[in-house]
Amino acid sequence: MLPRFKFLNTLFLLAIINVSVQAQKKELGNDQYFKNNFTGIIQPLPVFNKWIDDTHFILLRKGSRFTVDARTGEEIATVDESISSKSIDTIKGTISTKEGNLFFKINGKEIQLTNDKDKKSNATLSPDNKYVAFTKNNDLYTIEINSKKVNRLTSDGSKLILNGYASWVYMEEILGRSSQYRSYWWSPDSKKIAFFRSDDTNVPLFVITNAKGLHGEVEYTHYPKVGDPNPSVKIGIISPKGGTTVWTKINEKQDQYFGMPYWKPDGSSLLIQWMPRSQDQLKIYEVNPTTGNIKEFYSEEQKTWVKLTDDGERISFLKNGKGFILSSDKTGWKHLYYYSMNGKLINPITTGNFTVNKIEFVDESNQLVYFSARGKENTARKDYYSVRLDGTNLQRLTFGEYNHSLISLSPTAAYFITTYSNSSTPEKMALVNNQGKIIKELGDSKASSFDENNIAKTDFLRVKSDDGLFDLPMKVTWPINMDPTKKYPVLISIYGGPDAGTCWDSWTLTGAQQWYAKEGLIQVVMDHRASGHFGKVGVNYMHRDLGHWELVDYDTLVKWLIINKQADPTKICIAGFSYGGYMGALALTKGAGVFTHALVGGPVTDWTLYDSHYTERFMDLPSENPAGYKTGNVMNYVDQYKGMMQIVHGEIDDNVHMQNSLQLISKLQDAKKDFEMMVYPGGRHGWPGNKAMHFQNLKTQFIYKHLLEKPVNPLLLK
Repeated sequence: MLPRFKFLNTLFLLAIINVSVQAQKKELGNDQYFKNNFTGIIQPLPVFNKWIDDTHFILLRKGSRFTVDARTGEEIATVDESISSKSIDTIKGTISTKEGNLFFKINGKEIQLTNDKDKKSNATLSPDNKYVAFTKNNDLYTIEINSKKVNRLTSDGSKLILNGYASWVYMEEILGRSSQYRSYWWSPDSKKIAFFRSDDTNVPLFVITNAKGLHGEVEYTHYPKVGDPNPSVKIGIISPKGGTTVWTKINEKQDQYFGMPYWKPDGSSLLIQWMPRSQDQLKIYEVNPTTGNIKEFYSEEQKTWVKLTDDGERISFLKNGKGFILSSDKTGWKHLYYYSMNGKLINPITTGNFTVNKIEFVDESNQLVYFSARGKENTARKDYYSVRLDGTNLQRLTFGEYNHSLISLSPTAAYFITTYSNSSTPEKMALVNNQGKIIKELGDSKASSFDENNIAKTDFLRVKSDDGLFDLPMKVTWPINMDPTKKYPVLISIYGGPDAGTCWDSWTLTGAQQWYAKEGLIQVVMDHRASGHFGKVGVNYMHRDLGHWELVDYDTLVKWLIINKQADPTKICIAGFSYGGYMGALALTKGAGVFTHALVGGPVTDWTLYDSHYTERFMDLPSENPAGYKTGNVMNYVDQYKGMMQIVHGEIDDNVHMQNSLQLISKLQDAKKDFEMMVYPGGRHGWPGNKAMHFQNLKTQFIYKHLLEKPVNPLLLK
């Protein structure tokens, strides 16, 4: 160990050397900081347009169009594609809505299908292009395109009975927002439609008031909070021509959930995902569409929970009709399994301590499965692999110490284009064959003058968790020209939810990032053990204990920065929205021994105030887990609050209701605690336009006032 005076002299010399080196580099200017104009420093990658066959694709470079031969990498300037492909309009036709009515367009010809003013939702073409299905006034309809005959398939739609249109909690938590409330599905042969009939009669109403206008407005949502009755759902199957509905023979009175169903490719049966309210068991029932009779097709049970939401990727049928691939995290890691068409396991396809993200392509003729995954090489990076259908010969096809964030496959997966980077390497693009051989580097976003500029350094780091079980990830952008004798404020951006990490080893460069580095902020993105880096094994730590392990791991990471990397322990700010807002509020109460400031947006503050399906998945019912609900409740730690918290919420947030923030504010006021608050009128779980700019300015002003302790540069305010 160096004597103290020698140690200080060494630091001083290093600082002089560092400043000397940095002084030789060009400082960024207002164009970079405030306009995100990094021309000459970063250059755009070529734009992949599309594959035109298995060995040729179109690439756009600086406004010019090139046809690339994937076999050789040769590029030929082109105007017309060598092999043209029909547009989706020609092949399939498209549906559009104008002034409330539906129009069908094909081969350049447009046909008006309806002529009434009632709102129509989720219009969807049948696979054979003969019908359009849609919902209206919570009933399900079809219209025959050639004859324009309208068929009303259900007749009991109301404010409480929803046919083919999902109840709120199903849209938000099970089918997903991308469903836009659609809860009906065509059979592949176009002969049947399966649909959910949801009954909201017993689901409590949540009232949202909007202050606009003279008398204001009131919204009512059937929103089941923790422990409340859920919508009662049953599943019907009906012909697009109408007639008698066949109801699946699952007791609709059970306290249960249904996931997105899957039609078998020949339309012979419907596979329905079912689980009890406890969410610790998944059953898939095979339904006879003629009788509604059911038989168990697949079953899985976990000690914690099984996630019902699957984005349509739980089951992938093979085109040869001989089986399907099922995705499951039942081993603690999400993997692929090969099943016969009768639901019998043939063999696991992937195994090990890594997470399969997505099946990219199945080459049935060669018995190969191509997939993307994270964690086999590095939990903060995605890679692309191939494996035989029998589970042998796993091969990594991507390369290097990079995050391969975007893969574009040729039609039969003979080649792929990858866009890749890491925290210190700007994005690149390469053409690779299905043996992992790089055919050609297609582009590098690092311009020739990149190294001449004084750009803040970003590192991807790992810190051992307190219990020694996990290498926690952290991505840090350091202040420019750091003085080894100074301490620096820390700004941490997090989300924090289960299996929803945001810390990736990938390139990031923005004007705001570089400006704050110049101003002297340590900017951090960090993830905890249950964020997805460590599979379901890690996520399971959150069972019945939301908020605890997230805070434990964040504390560990922050303390490491304080001890090792010049972080100022009096200026540790955490910023997040939604679940991130929850973590920010918890950090300044329960975690106030480490965190000093928080930017809290749209937070859950008490898990009994959030919806049934999401919360109970992790926490079970309050009657089953009173201790977990107590320790996860921000309000129970208000007496420990110190520092400064900025709370923002949308007035008519229909996801995380503003009552969460209002109840926290009431507790803070009663405890005589200081805080900042902003409400966005008309804002839901986020807000656009000038209010979004106001929100950005609000955060900027907080950072300058409390962390940087100096006036805001006016150029930063929008």
